[in-house]
Amino acid sequence: MMRFVLASNNKKKIAELKTILSSLMPDSEVLSLEDIGYTDDIEETGQTFEENSYIKASVPAKLGYIGVADDSGLCVDALGGVPGVRSARYSGKGEHENNEKLLSELEDVPDGKRSARFVCVMTAVFPEGGTIVARGESEGVILRERRGEEGFGYDPLFYSPELGKTFAEASPEEKNKVSHRGRALAAFCEKLGEFNKMTSLERQLTMMAPEARRRAVEQISDMMGMPEKKKTAKRSDKKAD
Repeated sequence: MMRFVLASNNKKKIAELKTILSSLMPDSEVLSLEDIGYTDDIEETGQTFEENSYIKASVPAKLGYIGVADDSGLCVDALGGVPGVRSARYSGKGEHENNEKLLSELEDVPDGKRSARFVCVMTAVFPEGGTIVARGESEGVILRERRGEEGFGYDPLFYSPELGKTFAEASPEEKNKVSHRGRALAAFCEKLGEFNKMTSLERQLTMMAPEARRRAVEQISDMMGMPEKKKTAKRSDKKAD
């Protein structure tokens, strides 16, 4: 059984991630930072979703667990991708204020120009240093008023054409099928399955930096080719005699 620690203190997000990950990997155990006694805040200093998810997942990994973290946000085309990685801190206050600020920023934007997407990058960091990264996106439109009571964050304003309703109007099961987080986790689990099939040597190679990995592959190739080189040399010596 694989044990993952979700590097988040957002209880709603943890519940959603546990539900999706447990359904995709029934033989896994999913823990939270609170479950392992880690109570400090993790400072997100990255400029991209990839950087922030890696920063967060590295925390449990340093404590000997498989750390898993997502960094997600809403990217609005009319605002040049804002709020992006700052989605949770957009207004400097809470979810209600974030939604109010978004509506204010888009007040003069016509309905045909209110396209947006939720983005999620899921990263696993292993105690020995290996990483798995997966990305998921969900396209939608920002409405002019809130609709629905489910979900969290910008869900009441995010209309999903695939569902024909906002994320906040959808049931958790409906949302998980098309959400950025659901898609990122599905891709993540597929990559994790591939990782588990690797030999010990293959895993070690994936954990190396590109240049170090290239040198290691060359060294392994040279070692595997040595017997053939020796035979060739012996044949050449006999011909010379």
